[in-house]
Amino acid sequence: MKLEALFDELVAAQQEKIKRFADQIVPNLTADDLLQPNDFPELESHPLFRYEEGVLEGLLTARMAYLALAQEIKGEG
Repeated sequence: MKLEALFDELVAAQQEKIKRFADQIVPNLTADDLLQPNDFPELESHPLFRYEEGVLEGLLTARMAYLALAQEIKGEG
């Protein structure tokens, strides 16, 4: 599925962008740290970080919707 691969690329790119951006705010964060940004007040209150995090959530939501639709169509065929 080409669209699924595209979503995977977009999500990976956005995750990397968030990691790079977060490292500028709080150096040496791990991927696990980024799952709980509320543990870091500098991230929690940073509007641009929250925006980029929202972009990632939007991509993940769109990917889930696409996969659900693809599964539904596959089940009908």
